[in-house]
Amino acid sequence: MITESGFNYEPHEHEAEKASNSYLMSLIAIIAGLPLPIINLIATLVFYVGNKKGTYFVRWHCTQSLLSQFSLLFINSFGFWWTISIIFGSETISNNYISYIMAVFVFNLVDLIATIYTAINVRKGIHVEWWFYGPLTNLTCKP
Repeated sequence: MITESGFNYEPHEHEAEKASNSYLMSLIAIIAGLPLPIINLIATLVFYVGNKKGTYFVRWHCTQSLLSQFSLLFINSFGFWWTISIIFGSETISNNYISYIMAVFVFNLVDLIATIYTAINVRKGIHVEWWFYGPLTNLTCKP
């Protein structure tokens, strides 16, 4: 999922801190808005907008974090509203629901572990590209 690429730039201390904070923003938002999946995306988007004129290293990591939160929004929202329809509607718990919720749990757990790992390494100045989001970030974030 995560590769440490040959990024040929040595970030300054403040850049590494800001880039690391872009990942920590989503972790803090989990605590504040756990039942609402959009809270993580909003928090990451606000941090991205605040740093979009920063150095390439900071922008790149803000973009990667934002892209990962954007995809999580769709996965988590579908599970959230399906759960709400079971609690308050006429839906019943099915094997499909259980399978989907298990997949959502695994996906979120992998994202959580990857986010913590990336935040720690980026704080040290090590450029970390995620397997899917790294190449996508390279396409959208230009130096």
